[in-house]
Amino acid sequence: MAVAAFPSCGARRLNAHPWLHAVRASASASSPSPSASPLPPPPEIDALAAPPRSDSAAAVAPTPRSFFPKRGQTLELVCESLAFKGKGVCKVADTAYVVMCDRALPGERFLGRVTRKKGSYSEVATKLETITPHRDAVEAPCQYASYCGGCKTQNLSYEAQVRAKEQQVRDLIVHVGRFSDKNPDFVAIFKPIVPCDLQFHYRNKMEFSFGAERWMPRDVSSGKEEQMEIGYALGLHAPGFFDKVLHVDKCLLQTEATNKVLAVIQDSWRDPKLGLSPYNVHTHAGFLKHLMLRTGRDVNTSNPEVMVNFVTSSYEPNLLKPLVDKISAIPEVVSVMNNVNTSVGNTSVGEEEYNLYGKSTITEMLRGLTFQISANSFFQTNSHQAEVLYKLIEDCAGLRGDGSEIVLDLFCGTGSIGLSLARRVRHVYGYEVVAEAISDARRNAKFNGIHNATFVQGDLNKISGSFGNDFPKPDIVISDPNRPGMHMKLIKYLLELQAPRIVYVSCNPSTLARDLDYLCHGLAEKGIRGCYHLRSVQPVDMFPHTPHIECVCLLELC
Repeated sequence: MAVAAFPSCGARRLNAHPWLHAVRASASASSPSPSASPLPPPPEIDALAAPPRSDSAAAVAPTPRSFFPKRGQTLELVCESLAFKGKGVCKVADTAYVVMCDRALPGERFLGRVTRKKGSYSEVATKLETITPHRDAVEAPCQYASYCGGCKTQNLSYEAQVRAKEQQVRDLIVHVGRFSDKNPDFVAIFKPIVPCDLQFHYRNKMEFSFGAERWMPRDVSSGKEEQMEIGYALGLHAPGFFDKVLHVDKCLLQTEATNKVLAVIQDSWRDPKLGLSPYNVHTHAGFLKHLMLRTGRDVNTSNPEVMVNFVTSSYEPNLLKPLVDKISAIPEVVSVMNNVNTSVGNTSVGEEEYNLYGKSTITEMLRGLTFQISANSFFQTNSHQAEVLYKLIEDCAGLRGDGSEIVLDLFCGTGSIGLSLARRVRHVYGYEVVAEAISDARRNAKFNGIHNATFVQGDLNKISGSFGNDFPKPDIVISDPNRPGMHMKLIKYLLELQAPRIVYVSCNPSTLARDLDYLCHGLAEKGIRGCYHLRSVQPVDMFPHTPHIECVCLLELC
């Protein structure tokens, strides 16, 4: 689906995008290497006082010229576009002073309170009152959409969401990656975003937390401030807080089968007769820490199969037995696991794992392969869109199909990308730092009868001069790093390796743009020369209603 450019954020000079300063700063912070030359700060902007709009607006202090907003100051703002991490790029009404605001949407005029200052722009955490709604407003179907932090843009039409995501990637490629959109080839290089057909119920994994108190968000209509209420909670963390849990009875992002399981657990676990207590992150008392729900598919019938994983502070199977008996009666539930995490930390991965019912793994099918998924396995969270993503990766790889090529699969995880290519190449060599993921990759290769794939545990941020001695020179490199992107050591290695093609898969367009800049343009102050041409950039929407964006890029050796 071709998507038009987002009307209010076309490509402009970099100092018209103060949020890009933060992006480049955060991208540089994730790698010890220096970024491109520093960017000039935006000019100082005079701000004009906004006229009163309502009783609330009348309380807003007049905005003097050449002002610097103070913490706690209330301003009238206009959102112009969405930027990195889904934050709204806003301006003080009738001025050019830029403010980044969470949950602000394009075209919306609202009152917001400044919470902190960041260099040349401010950041607003609290949107107090909408004066004029955004131009693509829709009613969010989820009652928790305004509070939980999982679906920040659910009240923005899906067409507007993908336009905004496409424009974010474009801006970053142009301004951080230094690829000119004035180049005639840019239109062919930058592809329209691929939307997701499933906009709800697409997540095959959700993690909920137990809480000793319920977080009640701020109620604008009644004027009530956020507060903690007496009563156990099972739900999602309030954005930015590890100790505040919003009680949730249903999530529209997870599958219908897992919502059925969640409903049964919510109806039962607070019964005093069961003697179950939620873990308190402050006192470190309590039993139930997290509830993880995963969905797969039966290999023979394609029917959904659900794994339920209770994360607890100790191993007490008798305490969980009444819940296990109830949820195991649900036909889709084929596995109930118990991860025991005795540490005071809030992680959902246990030191020990026990099977309480059924199988210890579930299965999922992807690109003709079957994957076994354990409680803590990494797997693409949107199975449906992963099919689309992996087809794009295969197309970018441009395999000859004669079984002669070597593929180097960096940050391979459980091996799903490499294994999906293995039957058309000579050999796949996968590298990943997480030992459990490497074990899953080897098991998945064996399960699918694939014998031309080798998976090695290793930290790609700490490669030595001997890296590459254990495999022949690859024809194709697949790199799928996590959000910090690639370490400069790895980028230098790839520039020395000079594989004919690199397929870069990214979940963070800011570090993607930085790394593409290094691979193609080099880094003059370090004497590093780029040696690749950027041939295509393909944004993919893997997670509707969230700010997350996936990209598949093809680079070819000059």
